[in-house]
Parts: sequence; structure tokens; C-alpha cells
Amino acid sequence: MPSFDPNQLTINSAHFIGGRHVAGTANTLDVRRPSDNQPYAALPVAEADVVDQAVQNAWQAYKTTNWATRAPRERARVMRRWAELIEADVQYLAKLEAIGSTRPIANAIAWDVPFTAEGIRFFAEFADKIGGDVAATRRESLGMTIAEPYGVIGAIAPWNFPLVMASWKVAPALAAGNAVVLKPSELTPFSVLRLAELAVEAGMPPGIFNIVQGLGHTTGDALVRHPLVSKVTFTGSTRTGAAIMQACAQTGTKPVTLELGGKSPQIVFADAPDLDKVARMVAGAIAGNAGQVCVAGSRLIVQRGVAEQLIEGISSAFAQLHPGPTWSADTTLSPIITPKDAQRIDSMVQRGLEEGAQLAVGGRIGQPVGEGAYYQPTILTGVNSSMEVVRDEIFGPVLTVQVFDDDEEALSLGDHPSYGLAAGIHTADISRALRCARGIEAGTVWVNRYGRSDDYVIPTGGYKRSGIGKDLGKQSYEANLRFKSVLIDI
Repeated sequence: MPSFDPNQLTINSAHFIGGRHVAGTANTLDVRRPSDNQPYAALPVAEADVVDQAVQNAWQAYKTTNWATRAPRERARVMRRWAELIEADVQYLAKLEAIGSTRPIANAIAWDVPFTAEGIRFFAEFADKIGGDVAATRRESLGMTIAEPYGVIGAIAPWNFPLVMASWKVAPALAAGNAVVLKPSELTPFSVLRLAELAVEAGMPPGIFNIVQGLGHTTGDALVRHPLVSKVTFTGSTRTGAAIMQACAQTGTKPVTLELGGKSPQIVFADAPDLDKVARMVAGAIAGNAGQVCVAGSRLIVQRGVAEQLIEGISSAFAQLHPGPTWSADTTLSPIITPKDAQRIDSMVQRGLEEGAQLAVGGRIGQPVGEGAYYQPTILTGVNSSMEVVRDEIFGPVLTVQVFDDDEEALSLGDHPSYGLAAGIHTADISRALRCARGIEAGTVWVNRYGRSDDYVIPTGGYKRSGIGKDLGKQSYEANLRFKSVLIDI
């Protein structure tokens, strides 16, 4: 997997409205590379007038082009062509993703870009397979439900997996016949811009997929409050998700899909097969993308008899990770998105130690590349559920460890008072696995694995403060349709 020179990459910095690049105003902000904290582009910030232009353009495209009304197979054909163009552009897209995000180039080429393309294909296939139903009514009537797109969907994507998360929002909405206005994170804005360019090249009508650049509290707020935006989908923090819900309630009671924060447990029983494999799995679930993952397995809950052995195995796996810039083929530990976030992670770890946690490994900021921020994968033992490091989302490579003696205690520790995004269970006992899967309040439960598969059909989304609605799966597609009831007397 080749390394590349980040200074040789061409960057388009603009909004994308009506199928073309739209230059911003004088209001710009520097976008910095997480790997070395160096500025590499100036991002235009969309004020309310630019957001209005994008939404109006999307609305006009929705009403005047045949995107929503064309034969569903034709819409699917455009999206399949779009996926092909993404795959063909993998080298450039992967470099865009790597330079601006925390995704190493090897991961971007092998997973992020192919996963994005295949996800678009997956949702395209729903276009002619989910519609309305004929209802069971009396013989003298015909009752049916008709599936219709909302119109304009407002989408806000996070910075941790820019391409993948954007495709989760955009693909089902477009396949269902909607137009979309997407605001990517101001920290990682450029790979999705290329995604929109390729959509038009594939034959999507200009204006059906627009992008506005900017900040969440200004650009994002204007987008979700716009009267022509009929539905909002967002992935990000619980606090921002609550603000978006409030804004949608104030401007039309718009439906929302929200994938929010998590503090996910990994429960390991003493009978788990192959503890060495489990250790590698647990390590990957918290160190992957340097823990900057909403479903990161940040709480290890392990049966007492195997706790010491498992911690040793996880520490060994951590020691094999190699921090470095995202444009290096050798990098296996991502940078932290900003130095400020690295300081926040470290402050939480230090407060945990002050509260009585014990440091088993890690616990320091490292800076192997210029001014880029890296955090050592960290294990904290001796914690309890009242501590901040156990209670609050850290969004970094920090694993807390709690020990249990029986199944009831494991479930009690695994439950979180606020979050319920994901959970992992490791055991050889299928009955125990099913009892735990039913007993844990989480939107996704993995057994003897930790992490999503690549088949797209399994939906993802949270319980409690971890969100509302689902990404991926049939449920995600259906969430981009509204259903009209029709009753006809014959």
C-alpha cells in the first residue's frame, strides 16, 4: 500500500450547489491535517443565504427533474454507476480521506472507499423493492398505502469516517427519490465534495445532491431549521443531537434520525473461546481509529478468573500499534482529530487517576509527527461506575476495566444509565449469550465479535441517549419515505 506526499494533493474547496462548485465569501476557516496539525486549505463557511440557495436548488431539482418520479430501476442504475465511479477513483478519494481525517491511507483504500461504494449499491436495490401495500378491507373498498419521498433531506455527517458516514445518510435518501443537502464536518470536508462530483458524473440530476460547508452552530443550524427541509439525519454527539431535535421541533416538527454517543461494554466470560483472539478483538474495538468511533468498545467487563490474562493480551496488542501520519503506509494507530481533543482525552484520564483509577498501560499524549496529536492506547483498572472515565464518552483509545463474578453482575455493570448504542458479549455458552443480548439495553449486540459486518443489511442505531432511528438496513431506507393511506369505495 503506497504512502503519498500530502503536499502534492489537489484540493477543491467550495460548496457544491446545482451540480457545480460555488465559491464561498470572505468568511473562511483553515482546515488542518490531523496528522501534523498543518493547515492545507481554506474552507468557505456557508451563511444562511448560501444554505437557502442550496435548499432552494434542491427543492427545485426535486420538483422539476424526474429523479423522484422516474422508474425506480432507472434511479437505481444511476446509483450503481455512481458506485462504479467511486471504486474507479479509489486512489484519489482515499488520499482525500486520509489527508483530512484520522483514517490511514491503507484503511481508506482497503475499507472506507469500497464500503462507501458497496453501500450505495445496497440502497440502490431498494428503489424498486419497497413501495406501498394493499390493505385488507371490505370487498367494496380498495385500501392501500403509497410510499413517497419527503422532498429535501438535510444531512449532517461527522468527521470520524467522513465518506462512510456521509454515504449512510445520503444513499438511502437518494435511492428513495429525495434530494439531499449535506453538511460535512468542517474538520473533514473535502472527500464528500468529490463524492457529489461523481454523483453528477454518474447521471444524477444537478441539484439533487448538494453540499454546504461550514460550522455546526451556524451552517448546520440554518440547514435543519430551513422550512423546505422535511427531514433531518445526523450522526454526532448526544448534546448536538438534542439541539437538532429542538430545532426541528421549533420549525415544523420534522422527523429526525440521530446516531449519537456511546459508552459500549465488552463483556468477556471465563469460558470465552481463545482468549488471545478475544484480547486482540477487544484491543481493536477501542484502538481502531484511535477510539474515535461512536460504537467503540470502551468498557471492558471481564470475569475475575481471566481478567489478568486478558489485560496482558490487550496490552500486548496495543504495543504492536504504530502511530504515524495518515499518509504513511506503515501507520496502524490514527492521530487524534485535533490537539484540543487530545488534551481533552488526557484531562479525563488524569481526572480518573485522581479519582482512584490505576494506570495499567498508556496514559500519555505522544507527538511523533510535527504538531499532530496522538494518544497512547490506555487501560485503566480499579474503576467504578460512578467515575467520569466510566460514565462519560471519552472518544479516544481509553479502555476502562471492571471485574465481575457472575452473570447478574456482568449485566448490571454492562448496563449504562444514559447510553445504549452497542455491546459485545464473548462466551462459548449460546444460552448465556442470548440471555445477555436480551438483557442489555443497546441497539446493537455483537456475540463473539465486535464491529459491524460488511453486508449492510443489519441496521445500526441506539437506545436511550444514543439516538433515534436506524442507519443501514431496510429500516434506514424506509425512514426516508412517508406513507400515504388511500381508501377508495368501488
